[in-house]
Formats: sequence, C-alpha cells, structure tokens
Amino acid sequence: MKISHIDIQNFRKLKTCRVELSDKSTIFVGANNSGKTSAMDALIMFLKKSKRREISTTDITLSNWATINKIASDWVANASAEPPKPSDLSLNIWRPFLPAIDVWLNVDELQIHYVSHILPTLDWDGGLLGVRLILEPKELETPEAIYKSYMDAYLAAQGTLAARKSTKENKGANESLSTLALWPTSMRDFLDRKLQDFFSVNAYVLNPAHAQSESPQPFTEFMEPLEGDPFEGLFKIDIINAQRGFSDPNSGEGAANTDRRLSSQLRHYFNEHLDPSDLPDASDLDALEAMEAARTAFDQKLKSSFSVAIGELEGLNYPGFSDPQILLSSKVNPVEGLSHDSAVQFKVVRSEDPLVNDLCLPEKYNGLGYQNLISMIFNLIRFRDEWMRVGKVGKREKIGNTPIEPLHLMLIEEPEAHLHAQVQQVFIKKAYGVLRNHSELAEKPQFSSQMVVSTHSSHIAHETDFTGLRYFRRKLPKSELEIPCASVVSMSTIFGDETPTSKFATRYLKTTHCDLFFADAAILVEGPVERMLVPHFIRNHYPELERSYISLLEIGGSHAHTLRPLIKALGIPTLVITDLDSIKKQSTGKAQPKMGQNLRTGNHTLKRWAPGKTALDEVLAATHEDKTTDDGLVRVAYPCLAKIQYFSEKKAAIPYTFEDALVLENLTMFKAMTDSKGLVKKMVVAVNKTTLDEACKDMFNALDKNAKKAEMALELLYTTEPNLLKPPAYIKEGLDWLNTMLIDNPSLVTQSLVMPEGE
Repeated sequence: MKISHIDIQNFRKLKTCRVELSDKSTIFVGANNSGKTSAMDALIMFLKKSKRREISTTDITLSNWATINKIASDWVANASAEPPKPSDLSLNIWRPFLPAIDVWLNVDELQIHYVSHILPTLDWDGGLLGVRLILEPKELETPEAIYKSYMDAYLAAQGTLAARKSTKENKGANESLSTLALWPTSMRDFLDRKLQDFFSVNAYVLNPAHAQSESPQPFTEFMEPLEGDPFEGLFKIDIINAQRGFSDPNSGEGAANTDRRLSSQLRHYFNEHLDPSDLPDASDLDALEAMEAARTAFDQKLKSSFSVAIGELEGLNYPGFSDPQILLSSKVNPVEGLSHDSAVQFKVVRSEDPLVNDLCLPEKYNGLGYQNLISMIFNLIRFRDEWMRVGKVGKREKIGNTPIEPLHLMLIEEPEAHLHAQVQQVFIKKAYGVLRNHSELAEKPQFSSQMVVSTHSSHIAHETDFTGLRYFRRKLPKSELEIPCASVVSMSTIFGDETPTSKFATRYLKTTHCDLFFADAAILVEGPVERMLVPHFIRNHYPELERSYISLLEIGGSHAHTLRPLIKALGIPTLVITDLDSIKKQSTGKAQPKMGQNLRTGNHTLKRWAPGKTALDEVLAATHEDKTTDDGLVRVAYPCLAKIQYFSEKKAAIPYTFEDALVLENLTMFKAMTDSKGLVKKMVVAVNKTTLDEACKDMFNALDKNAKKAEMALELLYTTEPNLLKPPAYIKEGLDWLNTMLIDNPSLVTQSLVMPEGE
C-alpha cells in the first residue's frame, strides 16, 4: 500500500493543487512563502486524527473569505423576510470554500481486508482508492443551526449598539457617534470563536474513475460520510517537527520528543521497548533477579546504617495502641540509572587504554548540529520500532491485538537546522534506510514506508533523486484583490524521457547546489567572468535586486536552452545573459560581428529560445518583445549595436562577447590602465588604437580559445573599484527588466541575497 497522490483544496496558500508522493522519499522544495509548510501542515492536520481539531479560520484560503462572509451578509440583508429554506443552508454553499484533502491510495488486491470499509464498489480488484477529508458543518440534519446562532449573536450586538446610539442622541451629545463594532461583525469574526463548535472534519469515499482528473471530484447526492477514522489501521503517521530548539513547545502530540537529548530519548525507548519489569519473559528473569538481590543488599545496609537514628524516632511515644515501626525499603528501577546529566557521554579520545576512559564529555557539551542529527536519527529508529512492535510494545494487550498498519508515513520538517552542509546530505541519504532497517520489512514487502521532507536546503535537494522533488511554485495574482496562491510541480515530469538534453540538465543541476529551487529569480550566464562580475553590478547598481534571492548559474550559451523546460516549470523571472557567437554563413568558424555581412549566430539559446532567429542581422534587429518569451518570464540579453564615444567621434560597434562589451562600456577606465597583464593588457592595448574599428578587431582577435577570461575578471576585481565598473548596455537592459519584474511583483521576493552558483 502506498499513497499515490493527494489533492489539497482551500488550505492556506493551496487553493487547489496536487502533490504526487514518491514510493520512497518525497522532498518539498520552493522559495519562502511558496506553500511547502502549508502542504506539510495539511498532511499533519487532516491525516493525524488528534490534530483535526486544531484547524482554524486562518487555515482557510484568504481569497475564499469574501464569499463566505457574503453568506452571512445575505442572511442579514434578508432578515426581515421569511427564514431561508433548508436548501439555501445546505452543505453545498460551504463545501467549495472549505479546506479539504483527497488522499489516493494505491492498494494491492491482496490487501483488500485492510480497505474493505472504503471500497466504492464490491467489484474492486486492486488499484487506486480515494478518501476525501473535508471541514464542513457538523449538524447535517439541522443546517439552520449555524444560521440561528449567527443571527442571534448578530442581532443582539446590533440591538446593543442601537440602544447606545439612542441614549446618546437623547442626551443631546454633540460628539460623533462611535465606530464601535461588536462581535460578530462578519462570518469570519463569528467563526474565529465558533469554528470548532459548528464544524468538523468528515470523510467520504471517492470514485476511482476520477483519480487522475485534474479537478477534484465533485460531491454527489450519493456520498455519505464515513463513521470513524477512515485511515485507522491503514497507516501509522509520525512527525519530526522543524528543529527550532531543544524545547520547542510547538512539537505537540504525535511528534518527536520535545526534549531531544539522547538520554531522554533512550529513557523513553527503554520504557516502551526494553523495561524488564514490564510484561517480563524468560529473557528478563536474570535482570530482575539481579535487581532484587541488589535491593535486598541495599535494604540491609540501610537498616544497619539508620538503626540508631530510627531507634530515637521510635522512642517518641506516638499516641495510640502501639508505636508504629519504621522500616526502610528501597526500589531499584533501572531507568533511573539514565536520569542524570552524564547518562550519555561522548568519548573525545579514541583509545582502548583504560587510563583515558575518563576523557569523556556529557552530551550537552556537543554542538546543536550533532545533537539534532542524533535526535532525528534516533526518532526514526523509535518510530520504526513502534510501528513494528519491537520488544515490549508488541506484548501490550491494547497494541498487540491489533494488526500492524501496512504503511508507515514519516513527515519531517526542515531537518537542516543547525546541521553543516555535509551532515545535511548524510542525513537525507541515510534517513529512509533507517526507516527500513528491520528484518521484517525486508522479508515482508507488504509493509511500506514513505517519507515526506520539507526543506529550504539546496544541499538536501542536491542529494535527492529528481523523481522525488516536488517544487512549490508561487502563482502571481491576476489582480490587486487576488491573494497569491501556489501550485506544485513534479520534477520527475519536467524533462520527459531519457534524451541527451534531459540527461545534461539533470547532471548539471546535480553538480550545483540546487539553489535554483529556492530562488525568487534566476540569472543564467555564459561563463566565469559574468559569474564573478554580475553580482558586483547588482550589489553596486541594483539595491532592490540585492535584497532578493537570485540564483546565478553559469550554464554556457550553448547549453542554457536545455534548462528551458525547468525554467518554465519553476515560473520565476529569469534573465539569460549570453554572447552573440557570430559565425560565417557557410562554416562554423567565428566571425567578427558586423551588419550586412550575411553572418549568422551559432548560439543555440538565441536560435531556439529567444529571439528564435539565426541570421545575425535579424538577431541584432530584435526588439525587446522579441527577446522576451511569450509568458513574459524569460528575457534573453546579448551584445547588440551600441554607440561608442571613441576619442572625438561617436561610432557604432558590435561586441562579440561580454569581455569586449565590458571594455567598450568602460573605455575611460581601460585607457587609463598602466599596470596590467594577460587579457586585460591586450584589451588596454586595443582601446588605445587610433580608430574604433581597429580597437574592435584587436579585441575580437584577443578573445581566442586561449584567452584566460577568468583571470581577466579576477584582475579587474583586484585593480579596480567594483562600484566604478559599469555593466555593458545589454546587461543593464536585462537587469533593468529583472528589477522591474520583482518590483511589480513583490509577492515573489524573499528578501535575501544574491546567491551565485556554488556559494
């Protein structure tokens, strides 16, 4: 049994979205405020029965409240007329706007005995089964209950305000009437207090025929709510909350221990699984016998040691028929041996020499990262063993008499807290294996484990197979009144089949830190010079962009287009900075860019993405709209015709790459350089030629395959003030566009830093 996918409706930022779950590990990624936490909380609140009463009005998608409030305002407007008909108060007026989650299980026909209570028909023979959990009014037989309660409260409040107004008018008060408003002012105001009184989570069986439909299955008159918890006995759900601290009050029931010290967790594990005094068997008798012997010996010691003092107490002539006799009796409890600060120690010197055994430190002296790692791994062990009924757990009557659930669902929030990058990678690689490290799980494949992790860590995303990544994409509001929502993209479907393009894109992203999945915007650059200098342009000329989380990737002009499916799926503003790569018409040899020479571009990005042209004259003549994709989210920037003031005359020039474009934009600076070397020196020599044509030709020739472009960038950073270095005109146009995109859409901005690839 596995959870195939879930459909979430009307829960916070998730107006409607589908989240497919991988058979093993599913990782939620995305920028801040993209909906990752909303999806995780939806799973927790709906699937864990004890959490359903924690659903509040703040969990309802904000954009739905206008419609929900109108229900109450219509009641008030029609209060003087006849009471509404039952049909006007039916569940159907509420259901389209209230939180719900559809859970689709993929079940083998041999497991029919687990799911008999949620079968839609008797002829089901395996496959998908769906259950909808929805927050809706409790009183199905009396839908007017909410109406009556709201109207009574509203009319009473209005009556109180009217009486106050009348009193003030009779007194001749001149001051303006108060704007005081009494509860309830709206249905939202009413439900802030009364939601749990009138609403609860009900479960309904869904029709498998609608399982793959993009839209959630509509309610029908034949759908009746199920009795009890539909998932009881189907899966065990455990939670590890975000590691915000070692006494996080928000952990709550069903989550990892609030005290994450290993000693505390060991005590809990001992009590649940190992305590020899709890349901003892033959293997516990030796330990119990030793404990009893220790207790007897200790009692004798107590009796002899306290005999004098007790004799004095017994001589106090206690009133009554006889003086009570004082006895001392000890109790040996093995778990108390773990109830001290040094119960768990870490040996800081690895040696077998008994003389160094004292070189240990209590666990509290370890860093938070190491404590968090141990805590999370041990919790995975504990949850797994509870599921598999290891040790004493399986002997307890209440638990031992119920079958083991066929599915274990493990939810982990932001495991990266306090963990070094490498440790994050170790954790995510090992976590699922820990959940399956039990002999019966290998021998009995009918028991399944699924792990869902939400993260902000590019390092965790890096170690995850793309088939398990789920990207939460922020959807731009179409109007000022619309609330931003989110959708979910499965990375497994982005690149399609195993084509060379998909292989390259996947391999490239695996060599980076995958910070693209957490960015507000992306900049794809041609080479190392752009990668080093573009962040300086942003830092010194674009303060708004610097405050945004921008992923800067060095992809190369010939390969940028391979990320096109991914960029489209992510839906974030993307600036592609590339070169002209002008070549001769009949060969692949590079050519100095000039108009009217029947040249073409060899750049695949320009040919296949934007502007989608091959002839160099057409590429150079492309408009702003030509350089922008149809969805308006991608802008390609490349060298174009520029007017250059060269000595006393202003002439046109066409740069070949970023390097000569940078020089032409900063002519005065380069002309003044006296102590230069390498490629910079060649550029300085070129710009001191008599004519602009000569300068452009020499710079073009200097940019051969042996040109050390990265060294040029490093020398510029070393010898010049970055704030004085102006970006080439085409890059400035691109950054202006990106700046406008993020300013016009502030909901996209995370308020972070520019993050070049690899940092």
